[in-house]
Order: sequence, then C-alpha cells, then structure tokens
Amino acid sequence: MLVFSLIFYSWAGPKYLILLLGMVFISWFTAIMIEGSRKKSVKRKYLTLACVLLIGLLGIFKYLNFFTGITSSLIGLPSEATKIVLPVGISFYTFQLLSYVVDVYRGEVAAQRKYWHLLLYAALFHQCIAGPIVRYQLVADEIDHRKVRVDEFSKGIMRFMVGLAKKAILANSCASVADALFPSGHKAIVAIPAGGLWIGLLFYMLQIYLDFSAYSDMAIGMGWMIGFHYNENFNYPYIATSIKDFWNRWHISLSTFFRDYVYIPLGGNRKGARRRTINLLVVWALTGFWHGASWNYILWGLYFFVFICIENKGWLDKLKKLPGGVRHLYAMLVVYFGWALFRQESIADLGTSLKGMFGLNGNGFMDMATSIQIKNNIFLLIFCIIASTPLIKYIGRFFRGLVNRVCRIPYPVYVYEMIAPIALLILSFMALIGNSYNPFLYFQF
Repeated sequence: MLVFSLIFYSWAGPKYLILLLGMVFISWFTAIMIEGSRKKSVKRKYLTLACVLLIGLLGIFKYLNFFTGITSSLIGLPSEATKIVLPVGISFYTFQLLSYVVDVYRGEVAAQRKYWHLLLYAALFHQCIAGPIVRYQLVADEIDHRKVRVDEFSKGIMRFMVGLAKKAILANSCASVADALFPSGHKAIVAIPAGGLWIGLLFYMLQIYLDFSAYSDMAIGMGWMIGFHYNENFNYPYIATSIKDFWNRWHISLSTFFRDYVYIPLGGNRKGARRRTINLLVVWALTGFWHGASWNYILWGLYFFVFICIENKGWLDKLKKLPGGVRHLYAMLVVYFGWALFRQESIADLGTSLKGMFGLNGNGFMDMATSIQIKNNIFLLIFCIIASTPLIKYIGRFFRGLVNRVCRIPYPVYVYEMIAPIALLILSFMALIGNSYNPFLYFQF
C-alpha cells in the first residue's frame, strides 16, 4: 500500500513527493520528541516547531503567490518570478499531520515509532489528495492490525462505485452546464440571461456537492475494501434547516478539525459572548482561506461567519418555531448565494454575476439558446437534486425490507448487489471515455 500510494502521489509530479516525505519526517520526529520529553516546556517547544514548519511549508506553497500578488499591487514588486505550483493534496495531508502531532502532545495517541507507518497514514492514496481529513487516532490500530471482511469488501465496492458514478456521470455533467450558464469573465457573464445565471448557479451548487462527496465515497469505499474505517464526511447537507445544521453536515472532517484544533483551544464559547465571536471570526476566516488563496474564499468564509453569528444571537431559536419547509428554504438560499462567492474568484466577476441574476446587466430573463440548454438538461437537474437527498437511500431500504419480508431467501437483493456495481462501473467508464471534460474541482485545496 505504501509503495503504490507513493507511486500514485508522484504521478502528479515526483518532485512534490520529496515535500511529502519531508513533512512526514518533521511530524514523526517532533512527535517522538514530544512523547519522550518530561518537561511541559520542552513538549511545547517541539509542538511549536512542528506547527511552524508544517504551516510554514503550506503557506509557502499555497499562499506565497497570493501575498506576493498583494505586494506587487501595492509597491510594484514583480510577482511572476515567485510563481509556485500548488502540490496536490497538500492542504489535506498537512492538516492530518498537524492533528497527529497535536494529539500526541495532548496524550490522546501514542507517537508512531515507525516512520514508514506514519508515511502510509499521510500518503494513503484513498484520501491523500481529496480528503476526507482522517485523524491518526482513528486509523492508528488499523495500520498494524487490519482485518479484511468479505461483507465489508462487498460494501466497499458498492460505495466506491456510487462515488465514481456521482463524479463521472452526475458531477461532470453538472459542471459542463454550470460552466456554460454561470461563466467567468465580464463578456461571458453579461451574455447570459438572468434565468440562465440562476439555473447555472444551481447546477454549480449540485456539482460541488456531488463532486466532493463522490471523492469521500470512493475513499470510504476503498478503505472498507482493505480494512480501514473512515468517518462520514457528508450527511446530505442540502436537507439542512439552518446554517449551523448545514455545517454539521458539510465537509464534516474539516469542520471538526477547526473546532477541535482552533476554536476550542482559542477558548470556544467558554470566555463570554465577545470572545466567542472573535473565535468564530478566526475559524471562519481560516476556513475560507483554507479553500483557496484568493479574496473570494475569505469573503465566502466571512459570509458564513455572519450568518452563524446571527443564528447565535437568537435567530436560530426563532427559526425552530417556523415550519420545516421555511427553515429549509432559508438555509438553501443562504448556501446558494454563498456558492456564487465561492465560484467567482474575481470580485468584479462576482458583482457582474449578481447584477445579471437580477437583470441589471440589461440581459433579460431568458433567450432561446439558454432555454434549449435548460430543457436539454432538465432531467439531469431533477435527478441530481434527488441524488443530493436521502430519498434514494430510503427507497432502497424500503424495498430491501419488503423483499426480506416476502421472500424466505432474498434473491432479488443478492442479484441487485451483484449487478448494481457492475452497471455503475460500465456507465461511469462510458461517461469518462465519451467525455474528455473531467474537472478536478478540489485541486486548488
């Protein structure tokens, strides 16, 4: 697993494998020194060293271009010479290694004495480049003592195929429509009528969920195949009834990371309302900045910070008194416009898009070309909305229970479990072969 994980990672660029090996060595060495030290002050020094080096390397590779760009605009310093390519997956494995060192410092997990085992934890191809963010304590025992069970292997195949189909068939199809109806660039945006922009952003909203949850499904499924058990990373976030509820369901591994390693250490909600607000501000600014080195991501994080604060101030209690449909509509409208912030990296493009959605670009509501494109993809839209809810899971559970009650031996269930993964694999291959458009949406993270 280690050899093939390193080959897999180096496929995007062997030189960045050296960076991964070095960051793992820093974490391995400092964790051993922390565990072996008796003095709290010495432990703290090694923890600080690990955090400075790991976060410093992440900052250089991910954010140096951003800051040099700001410097260039302020004082005219050339920034082209400092352009650095972002190593794939660096945000994910950096956070995993940080959580490992901190957990050793807290005494929640023993330091891993074998460098190669810690390297496997960070480089494991299932989740190295696109998450979820896996805590070391979750898989520490399974690195050495895994048991592969036939029933879990079968479940893993099915979960992987579901994720592959979500990515190759649904997310990629949504992406092509979103790119056409909610583009970047002033000239392209003003050419799209208001109705097209609204539908285009809806397709992007579906794309980003189906895309990223698909990676998590594939990682979880591959983990089951070989005896690793990762936590769920998405829990149908588009059925949320508040912004707090949404973030309890969306990218759970990232939300819990910031909660456990930033928010709570800063004081959480234990030091009064003012300090709580400051802590939330730090967390949401970092959440936005983690997603990309651009102002729109920071604004996206602060956007959700505002609504979290509003809900903390009593709005959440008032929401609970409203019908579920109204609460859901509120949450989805907030999330929907949040994705507009996330989508347009240029603030000018963001402004043009929002103006266009309300017809302020002189673009009208609908034209023939946009209407045809929407009609051609209406069934895709409906199916993707259904796929973003637990409805299919509930229907499957209902029929499984019905078959088990009617049939002494549930042959239909056995046939379905054999045929469904093969059918999903064939459909996914057909989609990938027939369509060269295969965006890696989370590459910048």
